[in-house]
Amino acid sequence: MSPQPPSVWHGAGRRIHVQEVGLRDGLQMEPVFVPTKDKIALANALSAAGLAKIEVTSFTSPTAIPALRDADIVLREITRRPGTVYSALVPNVRGAERAIEARADELNLVMSASETHNLANLRQTRAQSFGGLAQVVATAQSAGVAVNVSLSCVFGCPMEGEVAPAEVWGWVQRFVDLGVRGVTLCDTTGMAYPTQVHQLTAAARARWPDVDCTLHFHNTRGMGLANVLAAMAAGADRFDAALGGLGGCPYAPGASGNVCSEEVVHALQLMGYDTGVDLLQLTAAAQRLPALVGHGIPSQIAQAGPREALHPVPEGYAALRDRALARGA
Repeated sequence: MSPQPPSVWHGAGRRIHVQEVGLRDGLQMEPVFVPTKDKIALANALSAAGLAKIEVTSFTSPTAIPALRDADIVLREITRRPGTVYSALVPNVRGAERAIEARADELNLVMSASETHNLANLRQTRAQSFGGLAQVVATAQSAGVAVNVSLSCVFGCPMEGEVAPAEVWGWVQRFVDLGVRGVTLCDTTGMAYPTQVHQLTAAARARWPDVDCTLHFHNTRGMGLANVLAAMAAGADRFDAALGGLGGCPYAPGASGNVCSEEVVHALQLMGYDTGVDLLQLTAAAQRLPALVGHGIPSQIAQAGPREALHPVPEGYAALRDRALARGA
């Protein structure tokens, strides 16, 4: 059993790894094509801000995701910061080969813990997805490239409802048996809630203490940050988040996106955690997004600024103060 983590309310310098997914999970949902040079500039800004990992793009078919049809160019031309992991989503062996050629540090593989969601989203059964992804794992291992597997719908399926933990653990174990050492538990449509998150996170860490376990939450029902804190209380220290709160899911119409990177960093730094991220640089990057995607973003920090951003006193304040003082107590 893993040692009891310190209280979630007192960070005491504990390191939390914030992993940026907005360039992939966010931009793939946008109807506009963000120019390649702007994607590269955003990736470079995120690197400069100190993110632990950046999922730069997806090597999916351009027909399926035209917004990321420039994956090869973007991944090749970004400026790489030592200490940051540059990841790419790949759906199959051909995508893996392209990502490896473009110098991805890590390949992110996706399938669902829900049979219904996997069929609806990937047009395959879970067994078929696993068979294909096992070949991708072998390809990555032969090239010496790390692999992370993201399991969708761990905390609930929008069509099936609850997903049994035994189903989740069975698929995680299959990938661990292949030698995968990074697994992301995904709240794909924002169905997770804090007590559930705490229980599943604690169980995953106890079962696989040597596997890097990431939590991926959406803020669909306003519980994103609460779920991050619940996972941290269970010992988790790796979280996906999206710049500006971009993202969503086609199976949760009208839903907001991923937990927002700058909101997570802002909260954790105030609580004394070490994220390694420069919040001002991160927020400045988020503030570029509306002009690029053509609409406002959910980020509260990009709109209101951090807690420390004080406002000037109202016009005429000095006269108001003097009149109040003249009146006495």
